[in-house]
Amino acid sequence: MARLPRLTVPGLPHHLIQRGNNQQSIFLDDQDYAAMHALLALQAREAQVAVHAYVLLDSELQLLATPASAEALSRFMQAVGRRYVRQFNQRHGRSGTLWEGRYRCAVLQAETWLMPCMSRFDLLPVQAGRADSPAAWVWSSHRHYAGAQADQLVSPHSLYWSLGDTPFAREQAYARQVEAGLTAAQQAALVDAALHGWALGDGTFLANLQKQTERRITRGKPGRPRKGATAVQSVPNK
Repeated sequence: MARLPRLTVPGLPHHLIQRGNNQQSIFLDDQDYAAMHALLALQAREAQVAVHAYVLLDSELQLLATPASAEALSRFMQAVGRRYVRQFNQRHGRSGTLWEGRYRCAVLQAETWLMPCMSRFDLLPVQAGRADSPAAWVWSSHRHYAGAQADQLVSPHSLYWSLGDTPFAREQAYARQVEAGLTAAQQAALVDAALHGWALGDGTFLANLQKQTERRITRGKPGRPRKGATAVQSVPNK
């Protein structure tokens, strides 16, 4: 079955996953992590992509980001991927591909899935045995939201600002969200949606989104899309 074109919706958050080829490590030391972090910050500004949260792990990176245009995410990820591979290969004396293939992504309804996705990022290093707590892993956005260290890569979503009237209140509210964690069903839904390109949200959100594109957005029946819509664009896989 042919792959669906990637769905990109300007102004909505997307959960992105990029993995190393054959699960190989894409970060061998802190210098590699720092190089990726710097590239993400630079290219996000140039492509007009707001990165709300991220986590870098040995063999993958995951982002939560909102593009300003339908082409922004693809432009952003292509620039990061190409430049990082060139740097990584030169530094480690290797050649050839580094990535598993195209990045995967899912459109999320912010009100329902933004905070669970951010919490999942924070908890992944702990689940992977790479850190004892979210705050102990420096290569994620957790420390920024916990008030421990400002991160130039991070652009908080408006929903984060609604967590409290002061920085301390927001940090405490966010910490409680992370501590509460996710259900197994929430974790599975986030991963499945990103890997298969589905959208995640409530029935109203999904119905409205489906009306704006001919591209199927969920695993279930897509319904009859409205023709001639322009708000949602299906970007060819690259």
